[in-house]
Amino acid sequence: MNKKFKRSLTPKQKNILDFITTFSNKKGYSPSLEEIGKNFDLVISTVHQHIKALETKSYLKKEENQPRGVSIFEQTSDATEIPLLGIIAAGTPIEPIENPEPIKVPKNLVSKHGDYYALKVKGDSMIEDGILDSDIVVIKNQSTADNGDTVVAITENGATLKIFRNKNGKIFLEPRNKKMENIYPQSLEIRGKFVGLIRNSN
Repeated sequence: MNKKFKRSLTPKQKNILDFITTFSNKKGYSPSLEEIGKNFDLVISTVHQHIKALETKSYLKKEENQPRGVSIFEQTSDATEIPLLGIIAAGTPIEPIENPEPIKVPKNLVSKHGDYYALKVKGDSMIEDGILDSDIVVIKNQSTADNGDTVVAITENGATLKIFRNKNGKIFLEPRNKKMENIYPQSLEIRGKFVGLIRNSN
């Protein structure tokens, strides 16, 4: 199966990526969100949206709580293997297929600390975040989540890939498809956090 990074960018995303690349190469460190916003006359919330899109498309990695935590993914053959555990629904919750097989992913998608695995996406409930049917998502194995994280969640109906939300103590799972409704599970277990995406080019 031939896989590659997603390469489609909007003009604004490309301009921001080019700015981050040029800035980083010239100064030796990445620009802050404020510097990106100032360069493009954008508010911070809009910069966040563009950075999130570039991160989802595997162009950037954003370290949490770091003012200059944006780093560029180098497109390289340097890869490592993690287990592909099966299929995860990005629509109606289903059980993943527990049939592990190794899959190569770029080393810059994972860190030395932590366990990682991959799942093949089925469904279109995450399309507004650029996660499409048949994509491969890279997941960091963890049992906790912060508000806004994209997670692998186990509910009473099985496994699903959604945004974890905690609104005034009310926990629910949010799809990224306006045609679909939030999931309010009776039981919930976090099995991992989304950290990267590989596009299936077939």
